[in-house]
Amino acid sequence: MELRNLGASEVRVTPIGLGCWQFSGGKGLFAKMWATMKDVPFTEIVRTALEGGINWFDTAELYGRGKSEEDLSKGLQAAGKTPGEVVIATKWIPTWRTARSLVDTIEERKRRLNPYPIDLYQIHWPLSLSTIRAEMRAMAELVRRGDIRAVGISNYSAGQMRRAHRELAALGIPLATNQVQYSLLHRNIERNGVLETARELGITIIAFSPLAQGLLSGKFHERPELVKLVGGRKYLPGYWKSGLRKSAPLIQAMRRIGEKYGATPSQVALNWLVHFHGTSVVAIPGATKVYQAQDNVGALRFQLAREELEQLDELSTSYK
Repeated sequence: MELRNLGASEVRVTPIGLGCWQFSGGKGLFAKMWATMKDVPFTEIVRTALEGGINWFDTAELYGRGKSEEDLSKGLQAAGKTPGEVVIATKWIPTWRTARSLVDTIEERKRRLNPYPIDLYQIHWPLSLSTIRAEMRAMAELVRRGDIRAVGISNYSAGQMRRAHRELAALGIPLATNQVQYSLLHRNIERNGVLETARELGITIIAFSPLAQGLLSGKFHERPELVKLVGGRKYLPGYWKSGLRKSAPLIQAMRRIGEKYGATPSQVALNWLVHFHGTSVVAIPGATKVYQAQDNVGALRFQLAREELEQLDELSTSYK
């Protein structure tokens, strides 16, 4: 299985990991966007991801105020994984906090994830009561103490990412990642400088919502009546009839390409995401059902040809 370094750090991950927002138990910010976040079979989902070759998992303090972290740990223990066998990424909530909170709350993150260490620690978004400089200094302290292995950020603009990189570099530590929304139906980072800056600085992009909240699975195009069952997501423009019509040609092309590989549209979409830009992008699709986790890992068993990557790029240019 291919492994990629996260930026210039020593943390190595498979091109696809597992996003664990769905382990929040239906609690916390934006949880009602998904109608199926309660009673998610996290143990089976984690085991399925591991059996498919995935070696890393992304969670956060925000996801159920630590419940996702706890359930991830339970799932890994149930699968017989020991500390060091898997890579764990989690995130700190910055709002109404100062940089000192990064240090003061790290024991809580470690307790929730126990016995697994934190490989990548990320600031969930740039809004806080401290400067980027202060936060990067706090992150550097955590690295020096051995509490974390690598530093990441999330939802940072190109300019904010550049400042974070500069502050860490002055302390001899690389900025490993920037986690942002990115998919064939959400390509903003290609025009706002985030992707270009990340590639220039050697920072890995972690793509969240890589299947555009499920739209790239094609199931809503095939059965539009399912839209009413998806919780708050149905109010997003992509789920409207006009939105489904707009993305239909892309979905049809993914179906045609997928037939060649025995792959689903979701697998084609994920494969495009982690190969179109070389090794610059990794993805963290979630899964509320075991079959979805199986579908995710199936995206690692083939690689789209360059002409297929470019065809999908061209078809989705209206979403750039």
